[in-house]
Amino acid sequence: MPKQPTDVIKDLKAGKFSPVYFLEGDEPYYIDLITKIIEDNAIPEHERSFNQLALYGKDANMGVVLNNARKFPMMAERQLVVVKEAQSLPDWSNEGVADLLIKYVENPLPSTILVFAYKHKKIDGKTTLAKALNKHTVYVRSEKVPEYKLKQWLEGYFKETGYGIDQNAINLLADSIGNNLEVMTNEIGKMFINLPAGTKITVDHISKYIGIHKDYNNFELTKALGFRNVVKANQIIQYFSQNPKNHPIIPIFSLIYFYFSKLAIIHEHKAQNADQAAAALGMNAFIAREYFTASRNYKLGKIIEVFAHIREADLRSKGVDSGNMSEGEILRDLVYKILH
Repeated sequence: MPKQPTDVIKDLKAGKFSPVYFLEGDEPYYIDLITKIIEDNAIPEHERSFNQLALYGKDANMGVVLNNARKFPMMAERQLVVVKEAQSLPDWSNEGVADLLIKYVENPLPSTILVFAYKHKKIDGKTTLAKALNKHTVYVRSEKVPEYKLKQWLEGYFKETGYGIDQNAINLLADSIGNNLEVMTNEIGKMFINLPAGTKITVDHISKYIGIHKDYNNFELTKALGFRNVVKANQIIQYFSQNPKNHPIIPIFSLIYFYFSKLAIIHEHKAQNADQAAAALGMNAFIAREYFTASRNYKLGKIIEVFAHIREADLRSKGVDSGNMSEGEILRDLVYKILH
């Protein structure tokens, strides 16, 4: 079974290193983080010039990787070989090469730490190679955090890093940035540089250090749509239209779709109050209260129409039947159709 990234990170921070790591998956954040922790801690700094090697998949092959892995460290306890962008190694599909790798991971050189950073994809789990990697290496699968678990992930992330955060700030980050953890942590890092550990992050901090407007953002737009606040919704899309680089419309379409999907789930479960809506959505009742209120403003038939309007707007943004409409005009038309 693949190991959880957080468990591997805990072992590494405790100084527990293994001979071979195979890190794969759609979410590069944990692959990069685990790789960096190994690079920063496996080899003492004064030994790295002779005993720490980074190879890149597009510039190497498995023979080069394994030849370096079989070398003994120079006047040191161990050496580190990191294969970055390992998915680009040209000979993964070569059975003979796969056999060589299998033989190595079954009996790795104890003085070598070999790391494969296999990003943005997964190796075919049905192959003999995949089964060997799973059995004989520290095998980590880094999955995308689902949208519905992102706020929970953020709560844990801030706790681990020694900061607090209020619920409105979590909502703002999740709904404005989305589940690209690399982008999310880079943006959060802008706050950490300027704020001491222990600070409780608020929407004001996010507005000041990340630049997400506390009143005109994706979270406030979906809320305005849910509450049928025509004035606020139009103020927000006007702001978006003036700042198109910071507010691309494709992610906005996705957020609106997921918002109304939650309203559809509430209708499907015939929820009669916020507690029942929370149970249907699998979230805290306090957070679910907004969705329950919004579900009273939109009957299921209207929600289905909204999905059709989103699809139409998405096609227009890609040049289908768009005429000369700008992105701002496409978004404005979508919001009008949702609200009327």
